Amino acid sequence: MYHTLLYLHNATRWLLLAGILLSLYKAYTGYIQRCFFSRADNAIRHWTATIAHIQLVLGIILYVKSPLIQYFFNHTADALKQKETTFFALAHSLLMLAAIVIITIGSAMAKRKKEDLDKFKTILWWYGAALFIIMIAIPWPFSPFAMRPLFRY
Repeated sequence: MYHTLLYLHNATRWLLLAGILLSLYKAYTGYIQRCFFSRADNAIRHWTATIAHIQLVLGIILYVKSPLIQYFFNHTADALKQKETTFFALAHSLLMLAAIVIITIGSAMAKRKKEDLDKFKTILWWYGAALFIIMIAIPWPFSPFAMRPLFRY
């Protein structure tokens, strides 16, 4: 079951990244071109937040079940000396949680805005901030903290 969840989590992260990038593109072009906030724009906003919440649930389950995290909590003093363990136990999980909270707030605020340009601007700022945090929290293959391949099979 753990490996199935890991596979779903890996697939969902790319969906979330695509949703955020599409949302930012649509928000930017909508704001610059002063477009009408369409049903499609609203659906992209909504589904990006929904995918983020699915990713959060999968991430929490994997966090609890992860042998790395169990090691961290059973041997905290030793684990804090290891960059990769500390990265996943603390930095990655807290930053990703913060990014999803920011996406959720941005989505809710954009939904409640009356003016179309305000909706685009809200999505642009909040989803942009979330993307910035996500980019920091990704365990890039070149990271000094946690080197992981971008595609795991």
